[in-house]
Amino acid sequence: MNTQELVALRIQQLCAEHGYNLHQLARACGVPPSTLKNIIHGVSRNPGIVTIKLLCDGLGISLYDFFDTDAFKKGEQELK
Repeated sequence: MNTQELVALRIQQLCAEHGYNLHQLARACGVPPSTLKNIIHGVSRNPGIVTIKLLCDGLGISLYDFFDTDAFKKGEQELK
């Protein structure tokens, strides 16, 4: 899995953990629902760190918590 796919999967995992659907998360974070949908469906291949930080703020977690998963630790390198 590449980083974009890992970010999309992590957002979906966090939504499930917090009982949010994408629209509820978007409202909680102040991010347009279309932005989240574009990240999830791979249209936005490079979501900005500011967007991810807004998601973390809305979920009440840190950036460290967002990326502190085995999937990110073991993910493939983008540059080979």
